[in-house]
Amino acid sequence: MVDQKDVVELGQETWKVIFLRAKKLKMVEFRSGDYSIAGIEQNPKTTSRWAELAQQGKRIMQFRCKGRYIANVCEGKPLRYPAWHALAIPE
Repeated sequence: MVDQKDVVELGQETWKVIFLRAKKLKMVEFRSGDYSIAGIEQNPKTTSRWAELAQQGKRIMQFRCKGRYIANVCEGKPLRYPAWHALAIPE
């Protein structure tokens, strides 16, 4: 999404990038096996440590599944939250 593309390619599938007008963030919703996952770019206007990194120009995505934050990726490095394991999402 950093490349300003309208679609994201995951494997052999493409998923449309959505622009969330309220917070001016980009999001992509995709499926991984039986799971529907939303990847949302980090909002730099919040007060979290991830927002601080985004303010410094780091590329950060947050991922949600079933209403819970399950992971993030900062500069290509994934960090899985406990919800990832609680929902039994495969590695």
